[in-house]
Amino acid sequence: MDIHSIRQQLRTKTIYDIPLRVTFYARVSTESEEQINSLDNQISYYQDMIQKNTKWTYVDGYIDEGLSAATVTKRKHFHHMVEDAKNGKFDYILTKEITRFARNTLDSIQYTRKLLSYGVAVFFQNDNINTLDEDSELRLTIMSGIAQDELRKLSSRIKFGHQQAIKNNVVLGNSRIFGYQKDTKRLVIDEDEAIMVRELFELYATNQYSMKQIEDIFWNKGYRNHNGNKISHTTMSGIISNPKYKGYYVGNKVKVVDMFTKKQKFLPPEEWVMFKDETGEIVPAIVSENLWDMANAVLIQRSQDVKKRQNLCNHKNLLTGKLFCTQCGTPYYRRDSKDKTGAVNSRWVCSGKIKNGADSCNSFAIYESEIIPILFEMFRASSENIDGLIERYVEIYKNVNRGEHLTEEIEALRKKVMLEEKKKSKLLEYNVSGSLSDRDFLTMNQQCTNEIIEAESKIEELEAQLESRAGFQQHIAQVRKVLTQAASDAQNGIINTAFVSQYIDKIFVTPQEDGMRLEIKIFTGESTERFLENLRSRSGHMFLTIWPPTEPASREVKSPL
Repeated sequence: MDIHSIRQQLRTKTIYDIPLRVTFYARVSTESEEQINSLDNQISYYQDMIQKNTKWTYVDGYIDEGLSAATVTKRKHFHHMVEDAKNGKFDYILTKEITRFARNTLDSIQYTRKLLSYGVAVFFQNDNINTLDEDSELRLTIMSGIAQDELRKLSSRIKFGHQQAIKNNVVLGNSRIFGYQKDTKRLVIDEDEAIMVRELFELYATNQYSMKQIEDIFWNKGYRNHNGNKISHTTMSGIISNPKYKGYYVGNKVKVVDMFTKKQKFLPPEEWVMFKDETGEIVPAIVSENLWDMANAVLIQRSQDVKKRQNLCNHKNLLTGKLFCTQCGTPYYRRDSKDKTGAVNSRWVCSGKIKNGADSCNSFAIYESEIIPILFEMFRASSENIDGLIERYVEIYKNVNRGEHLTEEIEALRKKVMLEEKKKSKLLEYNVSGSLSDRDFLTMNQQCTNEIIEAESKIEELEAQLESRAGFQQHIAQVRKVLTQAASDAQNGIINTAFVSQYIDKIFVTPQEDGMRLEIKIFTGESTERFLENLRSRSGHMFLTIWPPTEPASREVKSPL
């Protein structure tokens, strides 16, 4: 329809007196009986309302069931409605309220504008907003902004509820867990499924069967997953690693990071809330703690073996992904050649120079045999000063995780959030009473919302730092262990792909007139510099001297690690 023409007609007529093709949009956010009844009522109401008006032509409505209004991206029939609007199927949409249409200000404005561009208007009945009205967008922005703020508050309440549930030892999550049935706040053993779970632990703990073999054994025995299909080896790995099966309560495993997309972040095990259920009433054990530990020891060992096999590539790939040219900003590529005896010499060349030509970069090729002794010498030297390394690592950590008063900062930010919430309530009161214009309310309300979002984001960041500090001593012990092992490997002459992958972060190569400066960063964040001299030129881009054990081809620029 012609929006301008309809707006002109509305000066002398009501919307009910204008011939229009009218449809409706209805949605409920859950599939509960009460909500379904509500949906049926919405459908009946709008069908009657449209069909009773002799000026209007009824067009079948659009209905989404069991979907949240936080975002419109997953609402199939909503998108179908927008597409039909584009194709001119109707002129006017009736819907209950903004929260049925979209709870996100951006979505509300975006889609009402799009529909108006297609010649289609929307009437939000409970909010008394008709997009044919000239001031509808301003009113829609205010109302949908309030709805969006309510969603943010609801998200905070749900998050708080989850935290309280965890403190009260309430089992969260869905009920699709093998061997158990969920009974409100606790788990109850399902003996039919528990037989399979026990057999899984018993077979795997022997270290005689692979997951794939057990998968086939269970299929032949008639064990099936909840969909009637084969129980996959990934599902079985999840069962074995789940502490619930040995009678441990586990919570705080995931965190919702976006209230609109519902995107989740899986937290590391050290952030989980976990303890043994001594009563056996909340999370009863299906297997003994000893059997669980044996099966998990096998799982961990096999996982480590797989990683080792992935790392233990041939000697040629020793430095892949580690060497970078600072002049070009590109990685080094390996090039091999054979000498007269047939021995392979591996050298590493700037990929930018390979791609753009010899004149594009001043770097020289580096023989792998020149790098290996540098790494030997570096980690051998570090074995004499591991305590010093640890001290520097702690300083680096403190710089990253600054501040001695995280708890006080968090409390101050929480007070700020409460203050901004009170401001928003006052602004709404002033707006409703007429003391504050709609435009001023909108601007000031958004400022408060931005302050709240920024403060809550900072709170999450500080809480993460607070949690990480708790496990820092354990982390330092692990760093010491790894450094000691690295020094031992170097002393024993073990420099392979696994060594480089585990201990070396990056090696930055800077070309200079008489050689190359290497900045070697290890996993702790520490770095050291070495210099490779260009003793004799070959085509301007190669080092000739290969390091002999008695004559290192590098000179130290600063003290060893």
